[in-house]
Amino acid sequence: QVQLVESGGGLVQAGGSLRLSCAASGRTFRRYVMGWFRQAPGKEREFVAGISWSGGNTDYADSVKGRFTISRDNAKNTVYLQMNSLKPGDTAVYYCAADFGSPLDVVLTHPRSYDYWGQGTQVTVSS
Repeated sequence: QVQLVESGGGLVQAGGSLRLSCAASGRTFRRYVMGWFRQAPGKEREFVAGISWSGGNTDYADSVKGRFTISRDNAKNTVYLQMNSLKPGDTAVYYCAADFGSPLDVVLTHPRSYDYWGQGTQVTVSS
C-alpha cells in the first residue's frame, strides 16, 4: 500500500511563492512516476506537472510553464512543486499522484494513469 502525504499549501498573495511537498511511503519510490494535479471548485481535476522515475523528464501544463517547477529527491522519497508568480487562477486543491510499474522513464499526464493519490492540500492565491 502506497501512502502519499502532501504539505506546503496555504494562503498567499498574487505574485508570491509556495513549495508543495509530497512524501511517499510503502514501495520503491525511485520506480514511481509522479505527478501533481489540481482541482478548483466546480472544475475537473487537471494535470499541473509530472516527472519521470529518474527525474530526467518533466512536463507541465501550459498554464504553469515558466512559473512552476517539479523535482524529486529519491533519497527522501519526496516530490516537490515549486510555485512562483502565483495567480488567483492557481487557487485549487493540489493533489500528488503516483504510478508504480510504468516500464518506461516517462511523464504521465492523464489522471487515469495514476494508481495512488494523496489527500490534497489547499492553495489559495488572493488578488
